[in-house]
Amino acid sequence: MGRPTDLVLYQAEWCPYCARVRAKMTDLLLDYRIVNVARRHDLREEVRRVSGQTSIPVLVDGDVVLDDDDDIIPYLDREYGKAA
Repeated sequence: MGRPTDLVLYQAEWCPYCARVRAKMTDLLLDYRIVNVARRHDLREEVRRVSGQTSIPVLVDGDVVLDDDDDIIPYLDREYGKAA
């Protein structure tokens, strides 16, 4: 059983960057909501509304919106890691 959070991950199963973020969230035992997005960028209106762009992964944690796995993973470590 994971730790409850309000985290929302906009992602796709085929995306290797999204897989890195999911693996980190699993390592940290976090519960989170997944929103799977379309392969085509022009169909990712929800991602654009949340983050201002259409690339994935996008992580939303309250008022914090991150749109790159290289930013998301350190954020998760900092906010939800064992020392947090």
